Order: sequence, then C-alpha cells, then structure tokens
Amino acid sequence: MLDVRRLRLLRELARRGTIAAVAEALAFSPSAVSQQLGVLEREAGLPLLERTGRRVRLTPAGQNLVHHAEAVLERLEQAEADLAEARSGLAGALRIGAFPTATRAIVPAALTALARRHPGLEPMVCETDPAAVAHALRAGDLDVALVHAYDFVPAAQEPGLATEPLYGEAMYLAAPAGKAPAPPPAADQDAALRAYADAPWITATSGTLCHAMTVRACQAAGFTPRIRHQVDEFATVLALVAAGQGVAVVPQLGVAGPAGPGVRLTRLVMQRRTTLAFRSGSGAHPAVAAFCAALRESVPPELAGSGAVA
Repeated sequence: MLDVRRLRLLRELARRGTIAAVAEALAFSPSAVSQQLGVLEREAGLPLLERTGRRVRLTPAGQNLVHHAEAVLERLEQAEADLAEARSGLAGALRIGAFPTATRAIVPAALTALARRHPGLEPMVCETDPAAVAHALRAGDLDVALVHAYDFVPAAQEPGLATEPLYGEAMYLAAPAGKAPAPPPAADQDAALRAYADAPWITATSGTLCHAMTVRACQAAGFTPRIRHQVDEFATVLALVAAGQGVAVVPQLGVAGPAGPGVRLTRLVMQRRTTLAFRSGSGAHPAVAAFCAALRESVPPELAGSGAVA
C-alpha cells in the first residue's frame, strides 16, 4: 500500500527539483526525505528517481505516480471537507495568508463577520508574499490565501491548488506633484511611463511580484527603470514620492484615501487582480468556504467589479 505522506514528498520533489528544497519546505532533514522516498520506491517496486548531480529527476514511472498523487491528495481534501461539514459547528484553527494591503483593507471586516457566525473558529492571519503562497498551501502551513497577479506578471498555474477570482484594482503612476509633466491620455500607458524614463524609480524589493510588475511595465514602454529605492509599504512609497525621491507604480488599495498634496496620480490601463487560493478539493471545506464568503462580502463596492475607479 502506498503511503500518502510519501506521495506528498514525491509531489514536492517534482515541483522543487532537489531533496534539500523539499526538506527545507516541509521541515524535514534531507536524509529523512531521501529515506522516505527510498521506502516509496520499494513500495512501488520500481525506480522512481534518477540522480543527476545535485538534482533528482523523476523517471517516467515517478512522473506518472505524481499525477496519481495529485488526484489522491485532492480526494483526501474533499474527504476532510465532508467530515468537517458533518460535525456540528465550525471550530479550530484556520490558517490564512494575505498580503499587506488586503490585510489592512479587507481582511479585518471579513474576520469580524466570521467571528459573529462561527465563534468557535480561530482564524490565524500570516502576511505572506504571493510568490510564497503555493508552497505554503501545499505544505499545509496555510489553508487559504489571498494572492495577486499583475497584467505584466500573470499568476502561474500551480499543481495541487485551486483559485477563485475575488476583485481587481486599478493601477496608478505616482509622481511628485511639482515635477510632474502634463499627464498623457489615460489610455496611453506607455507614454505616461516614458515621461519618467530618466527619473529615479521606487519599487518593491527584488524578488516580489510588485517589483517585477514595475520593471516589466517600464520595459514594455521601452526603457529599464533606474531604481533608487526599494520599499514594500505603499504609504512609505508615497511619502518618498512626495519628498521628490522618485516615481512609482502603486495599486488602488495602496493609494486609499487622499494621496497628499505632494503626489500626482495618473491612472494606468493595467490592473492588479486578487484571487483566493486553496488546496484542490478543499474549497468545499466549511471553514474555508465560510471565510471565502465573509471575504467576498467585505470587498469594497469600488473593487467588486473590474477594480476601476473614476
């Protein structure tokens, strides 16, 4: 009989490529991961892995078993959801991942509604960069998460995960008010960005989706931004813009409220889209479904549609 815990290790190995990466993600030692995969090979009765230097490649039999593992793990999530639904009342921990602007603007209202309806449920919020959410969900560190993607940084399709759209946001070019040239037509995004091709730029830190979004949008407009500051908190970004330290691209929730007299905002065409993510098969889990419902009710009206604002 194949062990489901070892199947999960094999799936993670197919995704991450090295035993060391699997061990780090799942809080095992590399030797323990190797040992468990060896046991899985003996259970299967044929080789599942081929070593090539430091990396490990799955054999055709191993790749085929990963496909079965995805289906098995999804059915287990569905079984847990059915059992939870059969119990009277929701209780226990619900681990939620979210990025900072959503944590501030939407999640608190959702948690208030959730507590009113299901007082026995214990939501636990952890701010998580969307780039790290897929691994955290598959590893069981999170049960549900809010993730975002940009027009220039589309979300990758992650095995073992399911997503549902939640809301969209407009994007703005933030520039110092005293130095900003006359804005081009709203639809001419490239021209709006090129107007600041020689200016210093403020982006999020390297490796984040927000950083990649700014760089790719500028490159699509025909230049590579000269980055002066790397800051993740949008209120700080706007303060730096007002101080004349550079220009930046910020999402609608990042400019909630007046931007201040020192900042001029130019609406861009591109958007940031937020989705709900959870393990495949777990969307029907009562706790996950209850949080998702509360979250949808908490989305501000101006974000409920396309995310556009006047």
